Amino acid sequence: MKYDVVVIGSGPGGYVGAIRAAQLGLKTAIIEKYNTLGGTCLNVGCIPSKALLDSSEHYHNAVDRFGDHGIDVKDVKVNMKQMIARKNEVVEQTCKGVEFLMKKNKIDVYTGIGSFVTKNIIAIDSKDGQKQIETDKVIIATGSKPITPEIFNYDKNRVITSTEALNIDKVPSKMVVVGGGVIGLELGSVFARLGTSVEVVEFMDKILPSMDSDCGKELMRSMKKLGVIFHLSHGVTGVKASKTSCTVTVKKKDSETTFDIKADYCLVAIGRKPYTDGLNLSALGLQTDEKGRIPVNDHLETAVPGVYAIGDVIRGAMLAHKAEEEGILVAESIAGHKPHIDYNLIPGVVYTWPEVASVGKTEEELKSAGVPYKSGKFPFKALGRARASMDTDGMVKVLAHADTDEILGVHMVGPRVADVIMEAVALMEFRASAEDMSRISHPHPTYTEAVKEAALAATGNRPLHI
Repeated sequence: MKYDVVVIGSGPGGYVGAIRAAQLGLKTAIIEKYNTLGGTCLNVGCIPSKALLDSSEHYHNAVDRFGDHGIDVKDVKVNMKQMIARKNEVVEQTCKGVEFLMKKNKIDVYTGIGSFVTKNIIAIDSKDGQKQIETDKVIIATGSKPITPEIFNYDKNRVITSTEALNIDKVPSKMVVVGGGVIGLELGSVFARLGTSVEVVEFMDKILPSMDSDCGKELMRSMKKLGVIFHLSHGVTGVKASKTSCTVTVKKKDSETTFDIKADYCLVAIGRKPYTDGLNLSALGLQTDEKGRIPVNDHLETAVPGVYAIGDVIRGAMLAHKAEEEGILVAESIAGHKPHIDYNLIPGVVYTWPEVASVGKTEEELKSAGVPYKSGKFPFKALGRARASMDTDGMVKVLAHADTDEILGVHMVGPRVADVIMEAVALMEFRASAEDMSRISHPHPTYTEAVKEAALAATGNRPLHI
């Protein structure tokens, strides 16, 4: 069988790239090693974690907030098995949706491990044996997997990653989360809301180290209200596990003093690494860099003409929507179009509650680059809509150029900011100013009014409601 494009990997980058290629008239195939499509994101990442985040938030509200709303409930309990079952239903429906899209767009799906024989011949190893297909172009979209150093003694039972955490069917008494990044904080907040005692160990001196520091400060303040304990500037020196528990040994930076934390589980969430196993890149003479990534040029083409790579296996943030945009870019490039991605304007989101969202430059980045800027902030506690919904934690921060007033970065912690951030993204795509943002009429009462107020502060004018 001869194809115009073969995509290896069916995560958001891979399947979206395949769909776009097919839409552009290219005969397309996709290869996936697992029996379900969707990759990490749909199966053991974005989708299932958001399902559990929403379920845990419903429980938390029933226990802690319904009474304030005048809703009396008794004997509220967590049915963890039902919670996991609902999560699995969401995953199944979403993966079946991708399967439908492949059929709709006449994309051939192969199940097995895809590897290079040459740049134009791909071998597919499956339980039924091996077959080979021919192609003009290839898109590598094999994603990433959790980093699990030997020191953690990762056993998938008591020392776990996000993959196993999504299937815990009994609320743990205590959990240690190693890593104060997005994955650790999201899953840590799930179990904290369900009643688990959660302790976060982070080697850096702040959580969410890649985001604007105000975001980490606001989220940590909010998570502490859930009872989460943070050990910043601490590292793990060892983990021992039994069948029913584990002991995590922790050491403060610049100190020889250690202490043990005993828990039901140790969740290792210190990052992810590119997954290229089985691709046989050496057949093409391709090598990965020091972080395991496949080097690509500005068109996401590798050193081998006609072989492209996208998503978590290349440079940049490991984000599903970043991979999607790259899949579209490659498909359109192959079809002769001239697409473009502004990586500075790819937003980042943390789906805790309150949510965290960010786009553009952080204040730390602007300071480091010597860019003159002005900052405006507005707290959600001063917003009528937030008081009405009892979601007063967090703030919106707008950073604008001191001379031109162009918006350089927007950072938010608060209710539904995962959606609100798109106002900032859209305006920044058109290089709007803070004044432009402040003069847009925002409906009242809404969470988006915090954006207008922060923009007013950034222009040098006083916000209206503080």
